[in-house]
Amino acid sequence: MPVSKLKDTQSERDDRGLPIDRVGVKDVRFPLRIRDRDQSTQHTVATVNMAVDLPHHFKGTHMSRFLEVLHAHGRELTVSSIAVMPKELMARLHAEKAHIEMRFPYFRAKRAPVSGAEGLLDYGVIFEVNAEGEKIDYVVTVEVPVTTLCPCSKAISERGAHNQRGLVSLSVRFRQPIWIEDLIELAESSASSELYSVLKRKDEKAVTERAYDNPVFVEDLVRSIAVKAGRHKLIKWFKVEAVNYESIHNHNAWAVIEGKVGRE
Repeated sequence: MPVSKLKDTQSERDDRGLPIDRVGVKDVRFPLRIRDRDQSTQHTVATVNMAVDLPHHFKGTHMSRFLEVLHAHGRELTVSSIAVMPKELMARLHAEKAHIEMRFPYFRAKRAPVSGAEGLLDYGVIFEVNAEGEKIDYVVTVEVPVTTLCPCSKAISERGAHNQRGLVSLSVRFRQPIWIEDLIELAESSASSELYSVLKRKDEKAVTERAYDNPVFVEDLVRSIAVKAGRHKLIKWFKVEAVNYESIHNHNAWAVIEGKVGRE
């Protein structure tokens, strides 16, 4: 049968009267090239979700077109190509809204605080781009592992205090592009201590003592980050979420702050 004669089932009418908020493809792995502050360029692999809205009268969307838009930018994505994809999806799929989400590991070389031993530490990064008509909304999220030490435990214990690893998720909208490293450092500087990949004994001593000297509740952590984000000249909106993976409880501690920075 000629291609022109093949039945287009997705474009058939649906009579249930229910529009779909998002429909598309999920968990597509694709190479990504991104500029970083430390090394100029970093290569990684992103997990990609792509979606559009679907009017109530269409039976389905054309899934292959999502992959066509993705592959049209070559064998490797960049931040610039990610930014234009939602509008390309809207045009190809005759949609009013489009959504792109890319999650990827991001690596930094860090030196231990005393010995200077170097190791790579990975962070989670999420790029999210939403388009509706001519409006584009771009959100960047960094997921930063940290150490926190409990102020209450320190205050009431004669010997030591319990500490734990936590995870900070900092999402921002920005006035101008902002380095991923700047967001990572903003979060790390608010914790009891940052994490490292390689630590010798003298480094371990320094890190544990630093944490003991800087106890923070999960509430302190999100508040400190929120204050710094609110003062950052490039950030216009933020959401900070922190989870402490408690070491002496069978539950985790959790806090969230969201805020809009007033200046334009």
